[in-house]
Amino acid sequence: MAVKATNRKPLAGNRRSHSCRATKHSQKLNLQNVTLEDGTKVKISAREKRTLNK
Repeated sequence: MAVKATNRKPLAGNRRSHSCRATKHSQKLNLQNVTLEDGTKVKISAREKRTLNK
């Protein structure tokens, strides 16, 4: 099983209707399963994966 290796949390905000009523909404992370060079499997965000590939 992949281990979660990021400290980032979901973003929180509001959905606004036409009448301007607000309901809570969370924007989840784009987590990817990645196998590192030593064979361990980790779950990291897509942005961190892109940084590792550089």
